[in-house]
Amino acid sequence: MPSLNKRELAAYAAAALPLAAAALPVYVHAPKFYSALGLDLALIGVLLLAVRVLDAISDPLLGLLADRVPQRCGGRKAMLVAAVPVIAAGMFLLFHPPVDGSGLALWLALSLILVYLGLSAASISYFALGSAWSRDYAERTRITAARGAAALTGVLLAAALPEWLAQRYGSAAGLELFSIAYAPLLVVAVALTVLAGPRIVVAVTPLPLRMRDVLRPLRNPRFLRLAAIFLVNGVAAAIPATLVLFYVADVLQRPDLTAMFLVLYFIAGAAGMPAWVRLAAHVGKARAWLLAMVLAVAAFIGAWFLGPGDVTAFAIVCVLSGLAFGADLALPASMLADVIDDDEGRNERPDGAYFGFWHLLEKLALALAAGLALPLLQLLGYVPGVIAGAGSALSWVYALLPCAIKLAAALMLWLFALESVRVKPLLKGDAI
Repeated sequence: MPSLNKRELAAYAAAALPLAAAALPVYVHAPKFYSALGLDLALIGVLLLAVRVLDAISDPLLGLLADRVPQRCGGRKAMLVAAVPVIAAGMFLLFHPPVDGSGLALWLALSLILVYLGLSAASISYFALGSAWSRDYAERTRITAARGAAALTGVLLAAALPEWLAQRYGSAAGLELFSIAYAPLLVVAVALTVLAGPRIVVAVTPLPLRMRDVLRPLRNPRFLRLAAIFLVNGVAAAIPATLVLFYVADVLQRPDLTAMFLVLYFIAGAAGMPAWVRLAAHVGKARAWLLAMVLAVAAFIGAWFLGPGDVTAFAIVCVLSGLAFGADLALPASMLADVIDDDEGRNERPDGAYFGFWHLLEKLALALAAGLALPLLQLLGYVPGVIAGAGSALSWVYALLPCAIKLAAALMLWLFALESVRVKPLLKGDAI
């Protein structure tokens, strides 16, 4: 099968931009947004975790559906398109709560359900599309890296635009305007992927509807090992994402530089991604990912020592940990595509079922991070808006806790055997 050219990769990657752009507003800005409206931090954390219980049911079922939409009806692309209005509506409602402040907890929960359901349907079908386009070990990493680069662009947009709007119109108004502008961006990007994306696909037959296939990925031992590592590593990455606004405001005491720090982090991730792709082709994806985890811990532990005004030092932490983050975007999903090979039958490939669980793990990691970090901070006596210096409870939960969790993920990756294919060395002139 020929490699996808740059135009095809760019068209496929387009949808990753708005899907990723939803992450920061939902997971980072929403807790602070609703905290400012009067909701208790612990309650927000519990709500974020509780809504995920629905995902435990919906995501595997959506994965099952993604493998069964007939091609004559549009297949996985039809599922991606159908999710667009759901995401747009949920995003709008999330940042347009009742003006009288009544029923905030219920409003937050219902808005999150809409956003999560739409993002699940879109992401599962979208990731399954990419997984089915190649059986080549290195080409899969190239596909996931292109998707990751577009996702980073979306995150950068979500980091910079709300902050710029907040400085111009106020914090709440900035997020409201962003939620309005998000809908046309989502429509255009998904249209580009659906209409101009790659036409080269591995021919598969839609699977029959059998409910027992919902749990099919859980019968794959290599998937269970990869999923465990992915979840633990995801929790480690999600804790700082949940707390970064609080850390920059109350530890560094430079909330005006939040956007700059986020931009540095994600630009570093994009810049380092080609190196992780090339390294994975030489030494294997698991070893490359392990090295990235070690780099992330070595860099991010420095945040524990910082205090008011340590802007340059934290910028360095952002750049180095961002370089490691590029591997998280490029390698795990590519490894999942390899794992699905273990369960591929003649003319059938259950990509949707696997990515249903995969997307559930992504969101579960974010929910566990919020459900763990926010109540823990409250238990330790942290109050948003009160100065918290170096070595404070906020610094401990923001920096040391995720480093410890990531080391646990690295140990699991070291011990578990995940590679089952021959690593193909890159040849001179190979595209990445």
